[in-house]
Amino acid sequence: MIAFIDAHRGLGIEPICRELKIAPSTYHLDKAREAAPETRPARWHRDEALSATIERVWRENKSVYGADKVWK
Repeated sequence: MIAFIDAHRGLGIEPICRELKIAPSTYHLDKAREAAPETRPARWHRDEALSATIERVWRENKSVYGADKVWK
């Protein structure tokens, strides 16, 4: 959604958020975290660190494993 809002900013952030039924503060918080990654939550950092491992396991199993098998 953030990419969509960025692509259509000319229409205004608040009207777009109103139509998408998200709070404008959600957009602004995401943009602030994008500018200062150190403010992102610990969960985001952990997920980022694990994403390479998850991708590797998924590819090693012919890209057919679902979330449950990858987790195990």
